[in-house]
Amino acid sequence: MFNKVLIAEDHEIANLSVQRTLKDLGVEEAKYVYYCDDALAWISRALQEGSPYDLLITDLSFEEDHHKQRITSGIDLIQAVKVIQPDIKILVFSGESRPAVIDRLFNKYGIDAYVRKARHDAQHLKEAFLQLHKGGSYISPDIKPQIKEHQVYEFSAVDIFIIQLLADGVKQKDIPERLKQKNLKPSGLSSVEKRLNTMREVFSFTKNEQLIAYCKDKGII
Repeated sequence: MFNKVLIAEDHEIANLSVQRTLKDLGVEEAKYVYYCDDALAWISRALQEGSPYDLLITDLSFEEDHHKQRITSGIDLIQAVKVIQPDIKILVFSGESRPAVIDRLFNKYGIDAYVRKARHDAQHLKEAFLQLHKGGSYISPDIKPQIKEHQVYEFSAVDIFIIQLLADGVKQKDIPERLKQKNLKPSGLSSVEKRLNTMREVFSFTKNEQLIAYCKDKGII
């Protein structure tokens, strides 16, 4: 079982709820902080003292106040922590529900578990904690279907760039030149049209506007 856990959460009620859950699970030492800078400092200090944290539980969003912070988001905190302690387990506890964002947390930033703040989140926290202890990963069951839907089509960097250009008001016929400027290939107009056709067909859309709206809603752009 994890013995030393750090909680980075700026909402006091959520922070206390996580602490109670960890206490129920028998965690011996649970330190909580309200700022990302403090979280990184505690993890660094624990490493120097030879008693590192086993698990970091962090939110994604932190409200700004009169305390000036260098690290202001959970993603930035995760990246900074991974640099100094790559093997630490990371559980994100957040209200974020967009599949693309959550998928990116696992595949790009290397988190181990995601629990959405919603009904039954205390139970899901316990499930995630036990699953991580066994060496597995965890996603809240209420958002698993959305993640699977997102993974049906894997948006490439070029796909996302094209959709973002359309969302910004760039005409389809002008996109090839933008691709060339970024040295992205293939950059021909026929290739752009083929990519857009493929994406629309996958999601049963008839218009680019529907594709743009979907990508905005899912956090892809």
